[in-house]
Amino acid sequence: MKIATFNINGIKARLQALLDWLDEAAPDVVVLQEIKSVDETFPRDPFEDRGYNLETHGQKSFNGVAILSKLPLEDVRRGLPGDDADEQARWIEATVVGDQAVRICGLYLPNGNPAPGPKYDYKLSWMARLKARAEELLAAEEPALMAGDYNVIPQAEDAAHPERWAEDALYLYESRAAFRRILNMGFTDAVRARIPGPGHYSFWDYQARAWEKNDGIRIDHLLLSPQAADLMTGCGIDSDVRGREKPSDHVPVWIELAA
Repeated sequence: MKIATFNINGIKARLQALLDWLDEAAPDVVVLQEIKSVDETFPRDPFEDRGYNLETHGQKSFNGVAILSKLPLEDVRRGLPGDDADEQARWIEATVVGDQAVRICGLYLPNGNPAPGPKYDYKLSWMARLKARAEELLAAEEPALMAGDYNVIPQAEDAAHPERWAEDALYLYESRAAFRRILNMGFTDAVRARIPGPGHYSFWDYQARAWEKNDGIRIDHLLLSPQAADLMTGCGIDSDVRGREKPSDHVPVWIELAA
C-alpha cells in the first residue's frame, strides 16, 4: 500500500499537476492539504474516474484537507477533537480497508506566524490536541499514521539554512518540542528513519529562487504508530515535482506499507 501526503496549495490551481503526479506515482492513498475549496465545489470527477474514493473537509479559500483512496474508506471523521469552537478545516481521518486495515489521519497543522501572538498560541494548542489524539491512536494498538503538512522543522538538518528560521514559528523551540513529544510516545518519523542526513526537503518557497538554490525545508511528515512502522517497506520524497509547470511549493512525500 503506497500512502502519500501532498500539500497541493489550491486544488483548482494545481489540478493538472496533481493528476499528472497521480498517473505517474500511482499511490493507493493520498492525503491532501490546502485544497482551498468547499466540499461542494471540489473537482471530484477526475479522481473518481481514476478509481479513487474521495472524502473532503473543505473551507472556502483557506485550509481544507482530503483523502483519496483506491481502497474502501470507513469511519470517516472530520475535525481534530478537543475544541468544538475550532472551525478551521485542518483534520480528516478514516480507516483504509485492505489486506491490513490502516487508520490514516490527514492534517494541516497551523503555521503559527507571527510568533509570539494569537496565531502561535493556536498552533501550540492545536499541537496539544494532536498529542491527545495520538495517544488514542497508540492505545488502539493498530496500524495508524498521521500524515500531512506539520509546519514544523524538526531539527537543524531539516533546513538548508536553519539560522534563517530561528525566529519563525516553524522552528521555534516550543514547536519542535511539541513535535518531539509526539515522537517520544512511540511514533516513527518515516523519512528520518529511512532517509537519514541533511538535504532532504519537502518545501521550497516561491520567492528568491529557493527551488533553484535548493533552499528548502522539511515540514511534510508521516508519523507511524509502531504497528504501522513494522509494515513500512519504503519511503521517498518526489522532489522533482517542484520543478514542473505551475507547481505547489510542497512536494509529495510517501511511504509503502506491506498492507
